[in-house]
Amino acid sequence: MLVLKQGIFWSLALVLAGLGCDTRQDVQGKVGMDDETRFRAMREKMVLTQIENRGVKDPRVLNALRKVPRHLFVRSDMKERAYDDNALPIAEGQTISQPYIVGIMTELVAIGPEDRVLEVGTGSGYQAAVLGELAKAVYSIEILEPLATASAQLLHSLGYDHVKVRHGDGYRGWPEEAPFDAIVVTAVPDHIPQPLVDQLKVGGRMVIPVGREDQELRLLVKTKEGVRQKQIISVRFVPMTGEAQEDDR
Repeated sequence: MLVLKQGIFWSLALVLAGLGCDTRQDVQGKVGMDDETRFRAMREKMVLTQIENRGVKDPRVLNALRKVPRHLFVRSDMKERAYDDNALPIAEGQTISQPYIVGIMTELVAIGPEDRVLEVGTGSGYQAAVLGELAKAVYSIEILEPLATASAQLLHSLGYDHVKVRHGDGYRGWPEEAPFDAIVVTAVPDHIPQPLVDQLKVGGRMVIPVGREDQELRLLVKTKEGVRQKQIISVRFVPMTGEAQEDDR
């Protein structure tokens, strides 16, 4: 598991890699390669070079990333860039996270096959699909209704019927389905929402970016004695909107 000093190193590595790593190299345009085969090859290269080589080792997480067709979760004009080493714009002014960030966040929460997971910030639905490859049930909340509707339809079309998406403010979680074994937050508040902590099981894990100008990814583990926190890496996420912005704590 990464610690803060390693996180600083990887943050620099991500910047440098983003300047020069293109998953399309040696794959795009090969003669006789159909789109599905080509995208599969790009996905394999993405997992190896961008994620596994940077320290994500959980085989279940790596297999999930190999399986989920990331190119279906980006805009049509971005499909050829879907496996590049950076975040990409999606609808409603939002982004799909960099593949490495999806990988490390998923590994940190250590999802088991019987786990129930909450995601705050559905976005494109890609992280929800990755979680859906690992968990028994995923509950994902998206504050922007067009994104919630589109992601729910896409996830259903791909067979992720155990991934439930609803339109709403994720600050207060999904109390009627709590408690959760894991919570993944993909938008950044300036503090950790207490309702999300309350909805974790004892022994549950939450990964969440926190901050304003300077954002850091944190891992929280809930114990009988309280909540343990660990700083992981510096990150850059879109702000959590709604009640998170109204709360002055």
